[in-house]
Amino acid sequence: MPLSGLLDVVLTDKAVTETVLAVDSASWALSAPGPLRPFLVAAVAVEAQRGGADRPVLAVTATGREAEDLVSALSCFLPPDSVALYPSWETLPHERLSPRADTVGRRLAVLRRLAHPRLDDPATGPLKVVVAAVRSVLQPQVPGLGELEPVAFRAGDEVALEDLVERLVLLGYARTDLVEKRGEFAVRGGIVDVFPPTEEHPVRTEFWGDTVEEVRWFKVADQRSLLSSEGGLTESGLWAPPCRELLLTPEVRERAAILSAEHPELAEMLDRIAEGIPVEGMESLTPALLDGTALRLLPQEMPKGTHFVVCDPERVRTRAAELLRTSNEFLDASWATAASGGLAPIDLGAAAYRSLADVRDTVVATGMPWW
Repeated sequence: MPLSGLLDVVLTDKAVTETVLAVDSASWALSAPGPLRPFLVAAVAVEAQRGGADRPVLAVTATGREAEDLVSALSCFLPPDSVALYPSWETLPHERLSPRADTVGRRLAVLRRLAHPRLDDPATGPLKVVVAAVRSVLQPQVPGLGELEPVAFRAGDEVALEDLVERLVLLGYARTDLVEKRGEFAVRGGIVDVFPPTEEHPVRTEFWGDTVEEVRWFKVADQRSLLSSEGGLTESGLWAPPCRELLLTPEVRERAAILSAEHPELAEMLDRIAEGIPVEGMESLTPALLDGTALRLLPQEMPKGTHFVVCDPERVRTRAAELLRTSNEFLDASWATAASGGLAPIDLGAAAYRSLADVRDTVVATGMPWW
């Protein structure tokens, strides 16, 4: 429900006005009733955007549910397309389980919008507020994910079908006979079905040679295209971000082959990666496969001038300490069990959660205000 008028009324309060005018303060501690939080975050976002500056707000909550609630509330005061949730992995960074394709797709879509917003499409345009649970902020990630170019085209564009298939495979999409889940695609003659991880329905593209004739939604249940009355045609065409944060580039595959020879106990996983085959849980090996590449925190991937706001800092600190303790315990246990002699075969400590103090030091070093 649009409540932007209510935000204007709240902004007439003297304390709120003074807070908003202090938007450039490096450090600020605010004490207010919980329901006022979305009003203040929205007000800071509006003030930070004045003058045409690209200065989004990164709001951090203790849990994912709180993050979702804050996104819902902020969408009432700001254009809904300008507020996005940066979801957390469902797994620990070093678990041999891969995060879901829709989670990865939503994360990469946010990073892409921050790095290269599209002004012609509000759904992929600039962001005013990014909301993340502290779990997302503590986890190191592959640098430069916002630079990964999604597959994007519209009706009338010229796209080579072979190049499209190769690009989808590189971005982590699985080729199947029938598209049923996010992160899958299928090719039948001049028809390509793709299920982007950020969409509710898959997309069907019809080609005439290398020309995109039509792009429309279709249903998974019966594989039939949606009718025009149901919003079948997609005005913005196909926009498909990657499905994995670790892509099997030639460098990653070469590194996997080297590691396989050095660590035969991991050969089953590494050999498949070396052959360019995605493996469940391969993200756990990210620090080793990206040899020499330092992982980065989410604040380091935010645009210059981002405003960092910690919502309910005591709960955030408590949750961060729990996550850090659990991460270290599971890291020690899983790799000690898997290796002979009780030693981990590969050092994966670089992927473990950072402490909240490390995050704050990173934020301060980048010049972001920490509120």
